[in-house]
Parts: sequence; structure tokens; C-alpha cells
Amino acid sequence: MFFVWVLMAFVVITIFRGVKSVPQGYEYTVQRFGRYTHTLAPGLGFIIPWVDAIGRKMNMMEQVLDVPSQDVITKDNAVVKVDGVVFFQVLDAAKAAYEVAELEVAVLNLVMTNIRTVLGSMDLDESLSKRDDINSRLLAVVDRATHPWGVKVNRIEIKDIQPPRDLIDSMARQMKAEREKRANILEAEGFRAAAILKAEGEKQAAVLEAEGRRESALRDAEARERLAEAEARATTMVSEAIAKGDLQAINYFVAQKYVEALKDFAHSPNQKTLLLPMETTGVLGSLAGIVELTRAAGDAPRPPAAPKPAQRAVFTADPPPAPKPPSSQPPQKPQPPAAG
Repeated sequence: MFFVWVLMAFVVITIFRGVKSVPQGYEYTVQRFGRYTHTLAPGLGFIIPWVDAIGRKMNMMEQVLDVPSQDVITKDNAVVKVDGVVFFQVLDAAKAAYEVAELEVAVLNLVMTNIRTVLGSMDLDESLSKRDDINSRLLAVVDRATHPWGVKVNRIEIKDIQPPRDLIDSMARQMKAEREKRANILEAEGFRAAAILKAEGEKQAAVLEAEGRRESALRDAEARERLAEAEARATTMVSEAIAKGDLQAINYFVAQKYVEALKDFAHSPNQKTLLLPMETTGVLGSLAGIVELTRAAGDAPRPPAAPKPAQRAVFTADPPPAPKPPSSQPPQKPQPPAAG
């Protein structure tokens, strides 16, 4: 009876040794008498009891390794502290188990040595500003080196590059000086642009002012020309009237010059009081010729009629002298029509 129990226990143990359950994300290597034979995938697997045994339990998921901080000397002899992180994944369980001992330690040391190599070939400014280039170069080198181990390095990231404290202070002063330089340049460019705009404005104002003066001079000349033409036409009309025997034209000129002389005399800056040496009605008597000349100009198309004698107004003062006709007696001036 004891033998039966021993046999049953042996059978149960044998079954348990021959059946293996592999969890998801792992792969088990199988060794027969110490030699690798095959790999068990996730799920239920069977091996030969007492002959086969599980060798390594390999993690097939992506793993993360922290790269510890280390001192690195750059190309320009600056000492910086650098740390990072590595993401890798085992693709071949057998190679990862039997091609390298202590896979994680090997990957970590490989990354650290290549960090020193890459940063040692760069200046401090390049190492601080070209993180992507550093990561790309590290990834290419490390992935190529770990390929025989059945490992795929997915990413290598530099977490921090820390220069010495005195170097940080020098960089801060340099950055401050550079910013002040840019500010001064921008301010100078602003002043220059303002001066240019001001000069352009003054130039445009001078051009517009000159054009205004030119236009004004042209208009003044045009006005003087028209005034001269009007004076010429008036002189021609008066000359024609005198030639026809109408002496009122002479009175028109005399009255016009008389009024202009009085106006200029009144506007003189040296005179505050205007003294008239004759009565104002004399001026009105001289203006009678203007009315008669206007009427004669209105009746020009019709044949000329004999002028009617008109009563002369009696004034207390004589009008300004007018040119005398060749006859011995001065001609009498027609009296203007009385106001209605």
C-alpha cells in the first residue's frame, strides 16, 4: 500500500514538472541536461519531466534604466554632470539569456561610456543646445552594439546637463550682456528710423510748401494778367469814346484815380486823421461820367444820338481838374438823372 502511495506521488510530481504556465510578457528558455533547446511562449507549455528544466525567465516587455549622474569633460575642457534614461526591449530571449551576462548592467555601462564619448567631442554650447543630436548619436551607437544580444534600444534621453556653478554665473552674465547689447541695438535702430521718418516728413512738407508757393505765384500772375487785360480793354473803350467826342470817359478816369488816391491816403500807416481839401459831393459829380459811359456802352449797337444837355449839379467845391478840349470854353457836363 505504501508503494502505491509513493507511485501516485511520483506521478503527480512528474505531471507538475512537465506542465509550465508562462505569464504574458515573459518567455522561458528550456534546457535539456543544461543545454538550451527551445523557448516557451506565454501560455501553457509542456516539457519532459526530469529531463528538461527552465533555464531563464526573460522579461520581453520594454524596460527602463536610469543612467546615474557622471562627470563628463567637454571638448573645451568644461566639466559637466550628465544623467539620462534608457528604454530597451528584449526581442530574442535566447540571445539575451546566453549571449551576455547581466544584461541590464551591460546596457547601462555601454550607455554611460558612449555618453562620455559623444559629449567629449562637443563644445559646452553645443552640448547644451543640441540635445536631439546627442540622443540620436547615442541611440545609433548603443543599438548597434546591443543587436547581437537580441536587444532593441528604443530611446536614449539625456535628462540633465549641469555645468559648474561658476560657469553658470559666467553664462548668466554673458546672457545679460548679450540682451543689453540687443536692446541697445534695437533702441538705436528705433532712433534711426524716427530720424529718417522725421527727415522724410520735413522733406515732404518743404516740397508741398514749395509747390504751394509755385501755385500761388502762378495764380497771382494769372490774376495780374487778367487785370492788365481788363485795364487794356477799359483803356481801349475810353480811347474809342474820346475819339467819338464823348468826354465822359475822361471824367471816368479822373474819378477812378481820385477814389484810389483817397483810399491809399486813408490806409496810410502814418496818418491817423484824413483831411479832405474838397467836398465829397465833388467826387459824386466826377462819378457822373461813369454812369453816362455805362449807358453809352449799353447803347453801342444803336446809331449814336446827340447827347442831351443836362443840368449840372452845384457843388461847393470844384471836382479834380480834367483835360480841357481844344475849344476856348470848357464843355458843360451833363447832369445825372435825379434819384426817384
